[in-house]
Amino acid sequence: CGSGILGLAALLLGAKHVIGVDTDPQALEASRDNARRNSIDDPRLDLYLPDQEPDTQADVLLANILAQPLLGLAPKLASRVKDGGDIVLSGILSNQAREVMDAYEPWFIMDEPVQQEDWVRLTGQRRDR
Repeated sequence: CGSGILGLAALLLGAKHVIGVDTDPQALEASRDNARRNSIDDPRLDLYLPDQEPDTQADVLLANILAQPLLGLAPKLASRVKDGGDIVLSGILSNQAREVMDAYEPWFIMDEPVQQEDWVRLTGQRRDR
C-alpha cells in the first residue's frame, strides 16, 4: 500500500472499503496517517502485513510496484480478485509490459497496455474459475 495513495483515492472516489498490504510496517503507519489527514474513517481502511492479511477477494485490485515483484506475486494477486473483477497494475516499464501481461493472462483477460512516457499501466478482468 505504500503511502496509501491508491487506496485513499479509491475511497475518496466512492469505494466503500479498502484493504492495503505492505511489507513495511512504516508504510502501514503512513497510510493510516494519510487517511486521517483526508478525513477517512478508520473502519473504511484495513491495513496488513502480508502474513496477516485476510483471505478475501476484491472487486478491484490495485498494485503499483515494480515488474519483478508483480511477476512473483501473480498467482497470489490473481487469487485475491473475484470472478469478473478487475486488476490494475502499474510501476512497469514499457519494455517489461509483455512479460507482466503474460504472467497474468492465465487468470485475466488483459487489455492493451496504456503508456505514458516510459511507464505502462496494465488492466484486466478476472476470468471465471
